[in-house]
Amino acid sequence: MTLPLPSIARRMAFLLLAGLSLAGCRLEDITPQQIGMIASSVQTIGKAARPVADEEEYYIGRAVAAQLTATYPLYRNKRLTEYLNLVGQTLALHTEQPTTFGGYHFAVLDTPEINAFACPGGTVLITRGMVASVKNEDELAAVLAHELGHVIHRDGIAAIQSSRWSQALLIIGSQAAREFSSKDTAQLVSLFQGSIDDVVKTLVVNGYGRDQEKKADRAALGYLAAAGYDPQGLVGYLDRLQEAGRGSKGGILATHPGTDERLENVREAGVPSADRSGFPRRSKRFAEMVP
Repeated sequence: MTLPLPSIARRMAFLLLAGLSLAGCRLEDITPQQIGMIASSVQTIGKAARPVADEEEYYIGRAVAAQLTATYPLYRNKRLTEYLNLVGQTLALHTEQPTTFGGYHFAVLDTPEINAFACPGGTVLITRGMVASVKNEDELAAVLAHELGHVIHRDGIAAIQSSRWSQALLIIGSQAAREFSSKDTAQLVSLFQGSIDDVVKTLVVNGYGRDQEKKADRAALGYLAAAGYDPQGLVGYLDRLQEAGRGSKGGILATHPGTDERLENVREAGVPSADRSGFPRRSKRFAEMVP
């Protein structure tokens, strides 16, 4: 249950004062500077209880993307990157959220692993292996549409929100540790770093929950149809994924529900019909752009 802000403030002020006591400070000896630190920290706790703002989501997403690109370098193919952004931006314009605070960005990671990542705020990263696993532009669009569903549903932020209290403890612990060099408050910093690692693991290793994946697939059907792509591209992509996954357990197969389950979900949702007259032109463009 979420506490009212005044209750949160009182509790966090108490915890801070208790931390000072543990650090060997008598309450009557607390300086105006230290009181200011407490007030600042309590104010931060109040802010942590509100929803994450769009600007904050953007910077969180950039941090997540930075960690990903530290593991998987960017694929240095300007032509492919521009093409990926052309397809991705077209899809984004046909979603319920055509713009974000920092805009949508699409890039390829230089790894043969088949995977894709939706970072909070609008950054979508797909691997070179994922690009190689699709056979036409409609299937590529389906991959991007699915990831856009995660961004728009704020699935990444949902994972981060579960660690708000840990984030608050980082601010409290870091300020107290710098001011008082307390072993106890220093441990809070260490605990917070562990919680950040848990968040990254949720986003990258464990993947989103089944319900989130189901909703992202269903949203993708609508985005594809609205943008003029054949929603059957999603079925084709899932078939391709199923084929690529035989005998493999890594990459996207380790972070997503079974492909059979996803195919069943998509078919239950009903795949919209589409005008396929543009398919040959899109397929030709895909063949020219994808190495």
